[in-house]
Amino acid sequence: MSFCAFSKDYSKRSFTSVENEFITKYLPEAGGDAVRAYLYGLYLCNCAQEFDGESAAKLLRIPAKKLVDIFGFWEECGLVQVLSRDPLYIEYLPVSAAVGKPKPIRAEKYLEFNRELYKILQRAGKDLRPYEHQRVLEFLENTPMEQEAFLLVVDYCAKKDGTRLSSSHILNKAEKLAKSYKFTYEQVEAELADFNVHEKELSRIFTLLGIFRKPQDGDYDLLEKWEKAGVSYAVVYACCETLKKGSLATLDSLISELIEKDATSETDAREYLARREELTSIVFKVARKLGVKVQNPRPYAEEYAEKWTERGYDEGSLTLVATLCMHLSYGFSEMDSLLDEMYHGGIVDEAGVREYCNARDRQLKLIGSIQSVCGVIKKTKAALDMVAVWRSWNFSDEMILEAAKRSATASSPLPYMNKLLSEWKRQGAFAPSEIPERETAAAQKVLPALKSEAALAADARSERERFYAARRQNAMRHVERAQAIAARDEEFVRAESAIKKGEIELAKAEIFSPETLPEIEARVEEARRARAEALARLHLSERDFTPKFVCTKCSDTGFLPDGRACDCYQK
Repeated sequence: MSFCAFSKDYSKRSFTSVENEFITKYLPEAGGDAVRAYLYGLYLCNCAQEFDGESAAKLLRIPAKKLVDIFGFWEECGLVQVLSRDPLYIEYLPVSAAVGKPKPIRAEKYLEFNRELYKILQRAGKDLRPYEHQRVLEFLENTPMEQEAFLLVVDYCAKKDGTRLSSSHILNKAEKLAKSYKFTYEQVEAELADFNVHEKELSRIFTLLGIFRKPQDGDYDLLEKWEKAGVSYAVVYACCETLKKGSLATLDSLISELIEKDATSETDAREYLARREELTSIVFKVARKLGVKVQNPRPYAEEYAEKWTERGYDEGSLTLVATLCMHLSYGFSEMDSLLDEMYHGGIVDEAGVREYCNARDRQLKLIGSIQSVCGVIKKTKAALDMVAVWRSWNFSDEMILEAAKRSATASSPLPYMNKLLSEWKRQGAFAPSEIPERETAAAQKVLPALKSEAALAADARSERERFYAARRQNAMRHVERAQAIAARDEEFVRAESAIKKGEIELAKAEIFSPETLPEIEARVEEARRARAEALARLHLSERDFTPKFVCTKCSDTGFLPDGRACDCYQK
């Protein structure tokens, strides 16, 4: 603090300096309260005493909020800098450095306009700040738009936005009209009437899609884009009904797809959308059976589902084939190849497909039995075909398993089984009692002597694989037991089904209706809680569905994560 100061009497006799440029350039165009606030603030800058914004507002008989707005106006003009609004703290700038300049506006020219403007604003429960009002008047000075036409714009925006009304929206709408050379009351009225028609259509679109916000200017641009592309509102509504829920961006993507497919008439659009929905349903159901996660179903529908249905395969048949393909670890492309083979073999109708899948299922079960005897055998289509051939030779499952037992030590069990069954067919042996044991024994004695080092190594590898296969089978027994118990409980089955269904809905929602994700996630979470409660009632836990491997290092596979053989193997 300085060691000396002016006395109060001296301060009273002092003067506040106001730059002449302020008087000539700003004072004539500013309101009375704005000038009073500016001069009093300038005076306080030269005062040594503490004086806050609330005290200044009370002394000037100006509401504190309005005082803040006034200094916001002066900030727009470049005369001050508002460093803080609460508490109010202002820094005055040199008038000569100011870049803003209020446009010379004759107040009497806008007396009637101002009265009507504030009536509209009052109905909307809104008020304009001084600098906002200044921008409105500057717009009218700089454009030939009639005052009555501008008031029509204000009334339109007030009805549309309500308490969210802003001067920016009013001026943006007016500027857009001015760019279209709409200046008179009649022109603006006709244009806004057209906007209102669009608003009605957009409101219906929002209702169909479950959108609850107010329309924005960009939304009207989309309507204009669709209209220019020759898409009628009936087509747009049809798209909304297909989506049920979603955003305008999702709707625009679907309409663009219709335009790409040249299906812009209502009839063509509805046919395409119905077909699209059918194919999408097939893609998701097939994907669920295959265990494949599909983000965007359209490529799968166009490449696979459309071809399958055109060949006569219905949803039920495709689900049966997908279940079979799941057991074979197939994806969409492998399933497509299988369906090609079935189609060329004349297997198309549901009865034929069901018979084919049932036959393959029996073959898969037989391969599972062979696995329990011979160790690891891949469930491939080639293996299924081989089993089908053996059965066509009139061999029973009992004889096929007998051949499996005698081939258990072979490096390649299936080819050796094929050799044995071929010999038995030639010899007419179709029952275990008819097998010529002497020849078989002789063959078994001679067989090891004929093996090469590579064959012996392959046998050792096969033995190792059988060792680990047996371990894994033991580890899975308690899991299969838990699954069997849970599968008999209706509440668990319903919860499990709801979880799977919800996961498919989540995948669809990520593409078509992101705003529904929270609702679907809540349903899935509820289903998971129901599943947990069912498990607790059955005295089961998630651990019961996890295999208990003997070796935790390799999980009974024989190989460590880095690819090296595990040391847990016991000959």
